[in-house]
Amino acid sequence: MTIKEFQKFIFDRYYPTDSARGTPATFMWFVEEVGELATALMGKDEQNKEEEFADVLAWLCTLANINGVDLEKAIEKYTVRGVEGTK
Repeated sequence: MTIKEFQKFIFDRYYPTDSARGTPATFMWFVEEVGELATALMGKDEQNKEEEFADVLAWLCTLANINGVDLEKAIEKYTVRGVEGTK
């Protein structure tokens, strides 16, 4: 599954609920999932790590969807135009 396909899957399944919740509340859910990922990364449970990575990606897609951002197009910053240097 491509990033575009996954983002559309999330859109098709959750958009009405996500858009009603809005960006601020959705961002808080996203941050909560990032926190859960941080906790999982400190542990040894590989299945939990996978689940938390999936949750973070799903909530990122949700944020992109309700803000009209095509993630596949956005990552062209890295894949097409290239990024110089490091951060």
